[in-house]
Amino acid sequence: MTQRQEPSALGRIVELVRDLRNRCSWDRAQTRATLRPYLVEEVLELDHALAANDADAIKQEVGDVLLHVAFQIVLGEETGEFGSEDVTNAIVTKMKRRHPHLFDLGDEPETWERQKLRESSSTASILDGLPPTLPAILMAYRLQERAAGVGFDWPDTDGPRAKISEELTELDQEIENGQDTGRVEAEIGDLLFSIVNLARKIGCDPRAALEKANQKFERRFRDVERLAAERDVDVGRASLEELEVLWKEAKQSG
Repeated sequence: MTQRQEPSALGRIVELVRDLRNRCSWDRAQTRATLRPYLVEEVLELDHALAANDADAIKQEVGDVLLHVAFQIVLGEETGEFGSEDVTNAIVTKMKRRHPHLFDLGDEPETWERQKLRESSSTASILDGLPPTLPAILMAYRLQERAAGVGFDWPDTDGPRAKISEELTELDQEIENGQDTGRVEAEIGDLLFSIVNLARKIGCDPRAALEKANQKFERRFRDVERLAAERDVDVGRASLEELEVLWKEAKQSG
């Protein structure tokens, strides 16, 4: 008698979603459109867990994201468009194509961007496929990364550093010329884009760097508020000089 093979981890979740769609009115009512906000929320929660390097939270959030993947597979099954095997086969084929040197396909490895150019139509852009809803700082990083993949990049950090100085000078000029809102905004955008580029060149995730800066500022400003309360200082009415004294004290404690 042949022993029944245990379903894969993904297979068990897909089976669960099928069952929920049959027996739960809420799950049955879900569509691709209604699930989108929840998927975005779950991915952001996973991203937060990854940033915190919290293994237990990562495990939980990966499970939540995997549930959404299973949901999309079941919706694909119901419409007859695709199933789990189609999804798996597509990604396996893609990854083998991107790693030909590892799967005896005979070709030398090349960047994803050059593969995309080779495989796409003549009207396709290397920048195609980036979701427009990406956070701006991440979009800047990915645009630069895509362009760098086909050689449009400085050879070292000297170029990005010089570009930051150039953009800062142009911003100063616009401010001195009367602070035209549109032009100042454009120059600030160029400056931020250049800073992201420098971060990328030195191997630093600019989003993670900004997250840590935000956390540091929040921690120190909360210390300022605590110190002010201990000394009966009204933060809203205190002078900049008084707040600077508290800020320096907060910095000393971390």
